[in-house]
Amino acid sequence: MALYSEKVMDHFRSPRNVGVIEDADGVGEVGNAKCGDIMKIYLKIQDGVIADVKFETFGCGSAIASSSMATELIKGKPIDQAMALTNRAVAEALDGLPAHKLHCSVLAEEAIKAALKDYYDRHGIAYDPSLFPDCDHCEGCGN
Repeated sequence: MALYSEKVMDHFRSPRNVGVIEDADGVGEVGNAKCGDIMKIYLKIQDGVIADVKFETFGCGSAIASSSMATELIKGKPIDQAMALTNRAVAEALDGLPAHKLHCSVLAEEAIKAALKDYYDRHGIAYDPSLFPDCDHCEGCGN
């Protein structure tokens, strides 16, 4: 059995939505010091819909594939649907990731949420802070 699905390999070899949106409405950058992956997501939002999304990812093939798939899953969707995107949905859309690479789909979810939080902050839109956990509120890693 192959370590990576055909979808993972396709999104790694031909990633979708790579690049920068210079006048982005929201930008989110996350990283994992343990594995060295860094993801940056750029959002262009019009009338509450993700009109465009781009990413820059420094990392392994699973990180690139997760970023690419995540952008495909939210492009053209309302903000609330983008907020609801989970790492599990990203991994499932890729037909699975090896257990030791699931953190890549987590980073993709976190990068999108960080970009949406930045959008809300830039535009003075009120939001529930519990929707955007950060290290000050997280007990996950002990930092």
